[in-house]
Amino acid sequence: MMVPYLEQLVQLAIRSGASKAAILSTDDISVEENLANLCREPQCRNYGLSSSCPPHVSGPAGFRKFLKNKKNSIVIRIDLLSTVLFSDQRLEIMQLLHEIVAGIEQAAVNMGFTDSKAFAGSSCKEIFCHDHAECRVISNNGKCRNPQSARPSMSGYGINVSKLMKAAGWPLKINNRQNETGEESMSWVAGLIVIG
Repeated sequence: MMVPYLEQLVQLAIRSGASKAAILSTDDISVEENLANLCREPQCRNYGLSSSCPPHVSGPAGFRKFLKNKKNSIVIRIDLLSTVLFSDQRLEIMQLLHEIVAGIEQAAVNMGFTDSKAFAGSSCKEIFCHDHAECRVISNNGKCRNPQSARPSMSGYGINVSKLMKAAGWPLKINNRQNETGEESMSWVAGLIVIG
């Protein structure tokens, strides 16, 4: 049976710009140490640059603790051309992703689920504060410049995004037959909102 408030959040995600949104059990969220370790080795270019990326997040152990007593989550996906994903336009898509998951988080909080938390792909420093020398939070020079939109990166918590896609019933590969059909290759970016 579909829970009405979860379905409302799914519909909000679609209206906000997600290509797909699905309700998952938190049991479907796979948290893996080796994935979080990839932020450090080989070091991601965003490592240590914001409060929402390692080593400034609680990592897999903290995420597992956060998940305790939580039952539901919503996963979203934005489909996009692969050429966009690997271009400067990528930052606009990642900003939209952060804004969508932040909006779903806030809607869940407004419904009374005050311990809800959203996660997205990529670093908020790269997306929102690329024109600034440093993250004000980690430099102790003030509060986050974008608290309404910036959300922690799923990578730093070891969230296996491929397994989320499979649990939602979505293919990992959308269209990689550019040479055969003449269509451009497609890709996706994803976000997660844990409802609590």
